[in-house]
Amino acid sequence: MTKRLFKALVTSAVLGMGATGAASAAECIAPANPGGGWDFTCRQIGKIMFDIGTVDQPIQVTNMAGAGGGLAFGHVVAERGDDADLIIAASSATTTRLAQNAYAGMTADQVRFVGAIGADPGVIVVGADSPYQTLTDLVDAIQAAPGDIAFAGGSAVGGFDHLKPLMILQRAGIADVTAIKYIGVDGGADAITQTVGGFTAAMSGDMSEVVGFLNSGDVRALAVLTEERVPGFEDIPTAKEQGLDVVAVNWRGLYVPKDISDEDFNMWADRLQAVADSAEWQEAMAANGLAPFTLVGGDFQSYVDGVVEEIRDLSKEIGVIQ
Repeated sequence: MTKRLFKALVTSAVLGMGATGAASAAECIAPANPGGGWDFTCRQIGKIMFDIGTVDQPIQVTNMAGAGGGLAFGHVVAERGDDADLIIAASSATTTRLAQNAYAGMTADQVRFVGAIGADPGVIVVGADSPYQTLTDLVDAIQAAPGDIAFAGGSAVGGFDHLKPLMILQRAGIADVTAIKYIGVDGGADAITQTVGGFTAAMSGDMSEVVGFLNSGDVRALAVLTEERVPGFEDIPTAKEQGLDVVAVNWRGLYVPKDISDEDFNMWADRLQAVADSAEWQEAMAANGLAPFTLVGGDFQSYVDGVVEEIRDLSKEIGVIQ
């Protein structure tokens, strides 16, 4: 028995004996329609928690699309602030929206960020019949006519999916990135539909959102926004290889209501750590193009606080907010 497997088994036994409430009736809110990254987070993490025995019943998934995650965030803050049976899918898009005050004045400290256990590489894709064969082709076309080419993304305007192409175009020397058109929809699946249908030239999203569409041949990836090519997807070049130094990964994790007890917070942190340590999660990451990124509990909360400040500064720099 490997050391990691032994640790996971011990963790499962301890959590199974000591868990109450959330173990029997847990719910995960995915703040988008089925098929996107938040939906993936709820369904994969929830399934693995049950499979490895850290909860004793399957975790119910509720899709609550709206306002780039704002509808779910507001629901949790206003109505379920002490619900220890609730976890909510979160990502870099969540912190981006909070940094930009996009959730109607709500702030990151109104919930507790419990952890992240994977990083979803950013990606730029086009329809299978698109004339753009490389990221450089797309950027050249935008430079020639900035207002004629639009991106779709699963975050709202100003969100993380919006920031990705803006950072690329900023690196390419386009001074007024605010001239670039962007259509924000609820989730990556809807964004791909916009692009495959010809309503936008490209989709800005995450690897986990596009894997199925890549495998089916509906889209082609022009670039992955990582330091190095992603294992399992070595045929997709990085933006850096194409002369555009942009790295943008979307961590995948959870937050919980603010007013749950420290004991319940730590219980969810331990459960999430058990998922991170499991063979099942390693397989899920490999199958969906995720890179390891494990930060759980209080350390993750500190990380989120820093990210919110960093994104706020970046958004000001590129003109998304004042």
